[in-house]
Amino acid sequence: MMRIHLSLLGLCAAAAAGCTIEAPDFSGKSCQSPADCPSAYTCVAARSGAGRTCEVLNGPGVTEPNDGPVPTWCSDIQPILAANCVSSCHGATTKDSGRADFRLDMYEADGGVAGAKLMAPRIHARAVTFRTMPPPGRGLPEPTEDERSLINRWASGGAPFCGDGGTPDSGS
Repeated sequence: MMRIHLSLLGLCAAAAAGCTIEAPDFSGKSCQSPADCPSAYTCVAARSGAGRTCEVLNGPGVTEPNDGPVPTWCSDIQPILAANCVSSCHGATTKDSGRADFRLDMYEADGGVAGAKLMAPRIHARAVTFRTMPPPGRGLPEPTEDERSLINRWASGGAPFCGDGGTPDSGS
């Protein structure tokens, strides 16, 4: 009984002193298979012909996707990314992100540049799990909670293109 009290006293002291436990972010860690990544991460290829990296799929605070049809790129996700991501950083004519290896105004990879389909795990991690996109403090429009929910369901549901089985093109 005395050990429990001492343990609780130690926890309270640590909390009062501002101690926190930080979890490392494994996003971007090189991998060959999902077994190389910690729990809640998966091994994905960010673009064709490039190495594979660990990306978070369902991190802390992210609920499982709602029931119902999985949102599609054509109907649901492309308009969200156009308004919140493409217009400011991740389009054909915007280079503010410093990342020329992917664009979010196209679905499929084109000429070594990844599109939204390959970047779906990273879109999910940055917009839904960690909420670091768009970057805070830059005055950029942010997705609403409903839009974040659509992104969550789309990425978790396999990032489908169109509901009608249409063939994706490399353009927007």
